[in-house]
Amino acid sequence: MRKRKIIIQLVLLAIALVLVWESAYIVNETEQVVVTQFGRPIGEAITTPGLKFKVPFIQITNFFEKRFLEWRGDPNQIPTKDKKYIFVETYARWQITDPLKFYMRLKNERGAVSRIDDILDGETRDFIANYNLEELVRTGNRTPIPSGATGEAIGDSLVNIEVGREKIQRSICESANRQTQDLGIVILDLRVKRINYVPEVREQVFQRMKSERFRIAEMFRSEGQGEAARINGEKERDLQIIRSEAFRQAEEIMGKADAEAASIYARAYNKTPQSKELYAFIKSMETFEKSLNEDTQVILSTKNDLFKYLKGVN
Repeated sequence: MRKRKIIIQLVLLAIALVLVWESAYIVNETEQVVVTQFGRPIGEAITTPGLKFKVPFIQITNFFEKRFLEWRGDPNQIPTKDKKYIFVETYARWQITDPLKFYMRLKNERGAVSRIDDILDGETRDFIANYNLEELVRTGNRTPIPSGATGEAIGDSLVNIEVGREKIQRSICESANRQTQDLGIVILDLRVKRINYVPEVREQVFQRMKSERFRIAEMFRSEGQGEAARINGEKERDLQIIRSEAFRQAEEIMGKADAEAASIYARAYNKTPQSKELYAFIKSMETFEKSLNEDTQVILSTKNDLFKYLKGVN
């Protein structure tokens, strides 16, 4: 009898343990729970952490993440407004904000990702098709850089950006959130991870980019050549001015020297009769030295002033 009583007590204890195990559950800080009974939600969602209880075996707990979740889109080939076919790859962050509504509409995270795929891919395709490629690549206008002598700006060939990539991304996110209001989730942020041309037009774009760079390089080269020509012209002008000034000063100095020499000669010539004779002799010798050599034949009159110095020469 006593043995049977012990067995009954052990059975009751085991049943109590099972009931407690099945009725108690712990909610972490990063989790939120929806309790269902026969597939239908019971009460409000549990979002506070701690030890919770439910009806064992009948009620089931459905745990969902409270933290930010990641979504990665597949690369899609999309035509832009200016008819350029590009591959666009996006990613986003989303969060479950209403677990009860989330469970009723999507059941689990796999169903949510599938629904987000449809919403974000569709919105991305619609928005990209409404803008030119430049609007998707750039976030704003660049400040043109003056090229120098010509005054032309290097960035003057760039298209003016009215919207830009950042605003387009925000618009996609806002439009997607309007569609997820009744799903219990919110799209926190969306970014374009990669934009690339399809292989058919990529080579053409590269060639056009190189042509633009060559044009800018040629512009700099021509400006440099023009600046070099201007510097050389100024150099030649300065050299001519310097040469002219030097030649003028040299002529002035030579003129002053000749005048001084003539003055000295004049004073020496008029000083004494012997000075006059010596002066005449010296000048005659200078004349002979400059005008005669071994092959020179000279015909002089006996009355010539130079002849008197040649009478004694054999």
